[in-house]
Amino acid sequence: MRVLLVHSHPRPDSFNAALARTVREALQAGGHDVEFRDLHAEGFDPVLSADERGRYYDVPGNLAGLEDHAESLRRAEALVLVYATWWYGMPAMLKGWFDKVWAPGLAFHLGAPGSKAAITPGLRNIRRVAVVTTYGSPRWLLWFIGHPDRKLIGRGLRRLCAKGCRLDWHSLTRMDARTRRECDAFLAEVRTAFARW
Repeated sequence: MRVLLVHSHPRPDSFNAALARTVREALQAGGHDVEFRDLHAEGFDPVLSADERGRYYDVPGNLAGLEDHAESLRRAEALVLVYATWWYGMPAMLKGWFDKVWAPGLAFHLGAPGSKAAITPGLRNIRRVAVVTTYGSPRWLLWFIGHPDRKLIGRGLRRLCAKGCRLDWHSLTRMDARTRRECDAFLAEVRTAFARW
């Protein structure tokens, strides 16, 4: 498959960066074509400016300056997101990528006037979505607050992909209290999971 791997963490020496490398290596070893986008290394600007918001519905002008990211999404058959969950959601950098790149005319199409459908999917080429993330919170707290990031991706963003798009979720909770052995075990688990793709 053609896999778009999007990594969002500011530190190249982080455990999150090690997770992204592990995913990339496992997919490439399996023969997949992996396009790797490190948003921080690229210097992606996640802030939606007044000008960008003003032309948000101006297709295709809404993607001016973001054409390479749009083409990455158009080429992808699978999307893998690797990020650290902060305050129960994706970090601002990744959220900004969705705000700016998953725009009308690409990620979705607005419903016609009088239509019951508010939007229709635009990324039907993406048949599989996977998330690799870490949480500082324990699992019970994520359950208590309703797994906001998983709901956003699983119920919202995945809806813009192919019908029946599969969602894989790999997470390590209580990240701040984990031992090196536990982190290594999670890396091995992630490697095995993506080697099976």
